[in-house]
Amino acid sequence: MAVVTLTTANFKETIEGNNFVIVDFWAPWCEPCMVFTPTFEAAAAANPDIVFGMVNTEADPEIGDYFEVAQIPGILVIRDQAGIHTQVGEIGAPALDEIIKWARERDMSAVHEHYQAEAQKKH
Repeated sequence: MAVVTLTTANFKETIEGNNFVIVDFWAPWCEPCMVFTPTFEAAAAANPDIVFGMVNTEADPEIGDYFEVAQIPGILVIRDQAGIHTQVGEIGAPALDEIIKWARERDMSAVHEHYQAEAQKKH
């Protein structure tokens, strides 16, 4: 699957409409970000069941501000609309593969229980 460009126009619907999303926060002036992009794109191609999206922090600073992104490159792993892991700084393909493996195996039952409890409060 191709990497999706995430913007303020499509970020929320992408997170809400997909169970597993990995977000790369980057900027065009960030050399480590540019070095990481092919690694991110290769991971996207190898994991077509996951949505890989890139947020240009220069073009859409509101998204980075919301997630308090203070350093780039930065990765945010989201499963079932919950951020479950962040990674800041340069990483290689083996480290990214390990993060993906960990995220796939992550028990999300506590998150689901939290969502159920929140839904019951609203009734």
